[in-house]
Amino acid sequence: MGSVKDLEILKKPDRDSLGVGRFKFSDDYSVMDWGKMPNSIKNKGNSLCMTGGYCFERAEDQGINTHYRGLVNQEGKIVYTDELDEPTNVMEVDLVRVFPPEFKDGNYDYNLYNQSLNNLLIPLEIIYRNSLPKGSSVFRRLERGDIGYKDLGLDHYPEQGEKLDNPLLDVSTKLEETDRYIKWEEAQKLAGLTNEETDEIKGTLLNTNNLITKIAGKADLVNEDGKIELAYNPDRELMLVDVL
Repeated sequence: MGSVKDLEILKKPDRDSLGVGRFKFSDDYSVMDWGKMPNSIKNKGNSLCMTGGYCFERAEDQGINTHYRGLVNQEGKIVYTDELDEPTNVMEVDLVRVFPPEFKDGNYDYNLYNQSLNNLLIPLEIIYRNSLPKGSSVFRRLERGDIGYKDLGLDHYPEQGEKLDNPLLDVSTKLEETDRYIKWEEAQKLAGLTNEETDEIKGTLLNTNNLITKIAGKADLVNEDGKIELAYNPDRELMLVDVL
């Protein structure tokens, strides 16, 4: 899949059932859009896998539905983090269907997305921002006039480095050749979401943000921003996917 992890498909998903796959995390890393770097970081794969598994488990403790099945130990068994005898870089997850929008006549066609479609990846990256550090893409978008600060739910024009009283909820496309930031109204339309489903997505984003903030705080880290990916299972119930 890239420089962070690969995906092994054990069972493909179909319209009525989830598939099963395994993420294999590597020690390689990438920098922004430059791609894979020539060196690697020892034990990075184990670290990412274990951190992701721990966060998924804590999300489930909070009642947040996820596609996480567990971590794969040295004997090939599926276990949770507190059952491991040594670190692992393999995570097992449920898989859903992915429908990249078709590009035609200069635009992406999202017409297949509607409320009757289930067991699929929502074609959006759902983003939270607890602060706006120098260099944040938000300032470039504001300067270009792509958005106004009110579109971001702010009551003033932000300053660089500003810590926000309330998280800023942002969204971009996920399955286009180049992801682009969009407004929530467009995101809802593209993904075929109802008002209630959009509200549920925002609520899940806020709950996940709060969870990661707490986990990061235990390591004396600050959760400035992040993104989640979401999917619908065969019953069109929302769940966190990819890696938390």
